[in-house]
Amino acid sequence: MEVRKIVTIIEDVFIEGEKKVAKPVRKVAAIAVIKNPYAGTYQEDLNPLIDYSEEIGKVISERAVEALGKDRKVDSYGKAAIVGEKGELEHAAALLHPKLGTPLRSAVGGGKAIIPSVNKIGRMGDSIDIPLHFKDAAFVRSHFDGMTVSVSDAPKTDEILLAVAVTDGGRPNPRVGGLKKEEAKGEDGLR
Repeated sequence: MEVRKIVTIIEDVFIEGEKKVAKPVRKVAAIAVIKNPYAGTYQEDLNPLIDYSEEIGKVISERAVEALGKDRKVDSYGKAAIVGEKGELEHAAALLHPKLGTPLRSAVGGGKAIIPSVNKIGRMGDSIDIPLHFKDAAFVRSHFDGMTVSVSDAPKTDEILLAVAVTDGGRPNPRVGGLKKEEAKGEDGLR
């Protein structure tokens, strides 16, 4: 597999809704732009993409956690992919689902909750909203969030944009109730 570029995006939120946040929230996305080996063809066996997701997943997951900062603990995570026009959604699924979770969980120091994901077919410069959830309990409502990312020259028609995102907090100034992070048991990945 061939990586054309890796892009890291860091976002720090200090004010939300005209109110300063108690603790600034940092979101980081690490994005790999890779050549799609199956662009323009139908391939029954997608195992090479599935296996490669573990390798590239480790690289971008570690990069995202490193960019979050050594003094910051990962609270939330998510993943996403945009497949260029000559590819298909199943190419994104091959990268996102069977094996990418292992290196992402390893990089963030665990994670019992499902890693939320999204994929789509797109063009260069298209954005994608990476869904985010609390890493140890999916129903922590304050952490239902997302990070919008794009790369101006990706994906080309024969490429795939693969992204992971991590945060060190939930939404700034959350106030819609539900299970709080401090109340989560994190035993079953749900509550």
